[in-house]
Amino acid sequence: MLTNPITEPVLVVEDDPNDALLLKIALQKNGLDGNIHFVSDGQEAMDYLSGIPPYDDRQKHPFPSLIYTDLKMPRQDGFEVLKWLNDRPDCSVIPIIVLSASAEDRDIKKAYQLGANAYLVKPSTINQLTEMLHTCMRFWGICQKPAGPAKC
Repeated sequence: MLTNPITEPVLVVEDDPNDALLLKIALQKNGLDGNIHFVSDGQEAMDYLSGIPPYDDRQKHPFPSLIYTDLKMPRQDGFEVLKWLNDRPDCSVIPIIVLSASAEDRDIKKAYQLGANAYLVKPSTINQLTEMLHTCMRFWGICQKPAGPAKC
């Protein structure tokens, strides 16, 4: 779908396997294929970003240039990931897009207060998700982003 697909690594933090699969399909339909990395909760995201084994090989697990995160997850949730990133100046520059089923004002407000760059409510169809990600990827694809560190 995209004429200039994002080729930078993208980290997706999503605990629901069905949502993760839909995200993968929608991202692939938008031209992002091999550079999508999935973790299933906030703790795994922090381990990934810190380069803690099994995520210490940056050839296999490259540092992301963009993060999509759900909010409601086990162990560490998306809010905790946002706070954790915000507390690390070298890592707080990574664009973070919250992709949540929650449209509650308090969740939206809290996510932005903790450093989210965008808040998207998960749509109900794969076509809507694909279009939403298309718009998002086009925007972040043309934005200048600083180089990230090897780990947080």
